[in-house]
Amino acid sequence: MNFAWWSVLIGVAGGVLLLWVALIVALWIGKPDELTVRDALRLLPDLVRMLRRLAGDKTLSGGVRLRLWLLLTYLALPIDLVPDFIPVIGYADDAVVVALALRSVTRRAGPEALEKHWPGTPDGLAAVRRLAGLAG
Repeated sequence: MNFAWWSVLIGVAGGVLLLWVALIVALWIGKPDELTVRDALRLLPDLVRMLRRLAGDKTLSGGVRLRLWLLLTYLALPIDLVPDFIPVIGYADDAVVVALALRSVTRRAGPEALEKHWPGTPDGLAAVRRLAGLAG
């Protein structure tokens, strides 16, 4: 009986680890080519303000706003897909998740929503547009 308990525990832990690795690989493959961790971290304060403004915009659909609230919650929680103490990739997972969410939101809400709610500089907006997969 004791052996069966440990084998189940090891099987579940191995399965969770395998799913985690698969998710990290999928996030890394899906990242924008021009995404750099330094650029994403530099934009973070303005980006969070824009995400909060978008999440509160009642003209956007409920699904878009829900995605934005989930993203903001993910960024606020200390639990990450990859712990932040791991050099480079620890912060890269946050940047990749933000880029993927921005692409999804932009497809639904349109690039005008990003421009309307962007609180930063025009150069910062250009970088956010690149993260969101928009040209120019």
